[in-house]
Amino acid sequence: MSGVPSHLARWTGLAGSMLLALSAFLGGAFPSGPLRSTPVSIWQGPNGPLILAAWLVGTGLMVYAWWALRDGGPSTRWALVTVGLWLLPLLIAPPFGSRDVYAYACQGASFVGGISPYEQGVSALPCPWLDTVSVIWRDTPAPYGPLFVLIAGAVVKATGSLTASIVLFRALSLVGVALTAWALPALARRAGVPAKRAVWLALGSPLVAAHLVGGPHNDVLMLAALVGGLAVVAAHPGRRGMLLVGGLLLGVAVAIKVTAVVVVPFAALAATAGPYRIRTLIRDGGWVVGGTVVTVVGVTILGGLDFGWIGGLSQGGAAIAWTSPSTAVGQTVGYVAALFGGHIDALPVTRGIAVVLLAVLLVWLWWRARTRDPLYHAGLALALTVALAPVVHPWYWTWPLFVLAATAQRTRWFTVVALVASFLVLPDGTGFPRYTKTVGAPLMTLLVIVLVIRLVRSARAARQPVAAD
Repeated sequence: MSGVPSHLARWTGLAGSMLLALSAFLGGAFPSGPLRSTPVSIWQGPNGPLILAAWLVGTGLMVYAWWALRDGGPSTRWALVTVGLWLLPLLIAPPFGSRDVYAYACQGASFVGGISPYEQGVSALPCPWLDTVSVIWRDTPAPYGPLFVLIAGAVVKATGSLTASIVLFRALSLVGVALTAWALPALARRAGVPAKRAVWLALGSPLVAAHLVGGPHNDVLMLAALVGGLAVVAAHPGRRGMLLVGGLLLGVAVAIKVTAVVVVPFAALAATAGPYRIRTLIRDGGWVVGGTVVTVVGVTILGGLDFGWIGGLSQGGAAIAWTSPSTAVGQTVGYVAALFGGHIDALPVTRGIAVVLLAVLLVWLWWRARTRDPLYHAGLALALTVALAPVVHPWYWTWPLFVLAATAQRTRWFTVVALVASFLVLPDGTGFPRYTKTVGAPLMTLLVIVLVIRLVRSARAARQPVAAD
């Protein structure tokens, strides 16, 4: 427990949020803003020093307040009120930290215009707001699930303008935060974790304010359905009707972002009443899996879409940043080869190895979870999914953060990752990793090597017999 008074942490974080809002007003991801900028160009531009100072100090204050009360503060109610206060300044700020919301609007416009965003990029309409979308995403299919395409289409159809669409997308992100605030305490209680700590670590994270709401990003809708589905399943093991409801909620999460699917096998384990048996897994877990499948297939068919969204996932690899360990290792191999006059593109190899490793580790985690806590292992599965992905944006760490906040007994390791990730993107969406490759990639590679060595040593120590007294 930190010695920082709770009221001081609350107002310190609010001051940080207000500074972030100021940086957004001065240099956020405006529709007419530059699609490509650098930290240097921002510094040299209008209000550049003030933008960067407000962003750095604001992020620092929010991170300090969040970290200081990482046990949750006085109560769950206090945590929820504080999170609400922190979000208030960002509700009226322009899009912040990313330009993804413009891609959402254009994909919705494509769908409304009768074009499947899974078959063609947003430039095919053409989208009336095409010049707001980052160039790299204009000709790529949508990587999101069918439900979010339907949501984006409904938003654009209901509003008819870019500004109103952004307002509605942000309102939806707030709905996601509210639903998650309801589900997190229920999941935490089932996992034996203090509800106030779960709410604080998940929703109080600066990643939520700056990206999930400030962005805004659709990840918060996926997380609301995912946490809600896990909470329902955990509260009603063996009860088929409620397990079906939990499966339907998890299906909603998958239909928004398919990465949520890694949680479903662990939810099936959590659904079983009593010790693990194949018979009980099929009997109880089958309702969860069935509900998920029905939701995803049903939404896809009813929306008049196809399963092209699965292929769209591969387009994410177009971005290259050392925040992905597999990408960092590939970059480092190329740098080392260049020192000796060689030219090696190791990214396809290192990323491919990471995908295979992820598949193996997910199976191992599931097998291990049979006799342990499947809810906690679901959080670990999400952490592995992010860590071994070819591209890792800072807000991706909210996926494991939300689940682990409600299920993990030890929290330091994943909260440190979220803390560092909070400083990686500037208000207009410019990412530091893009301009620090030669330093960041080798450092990330070194970290990977250190972690592998420690894991190997820990595994060897665990296998050694304990000496008798």
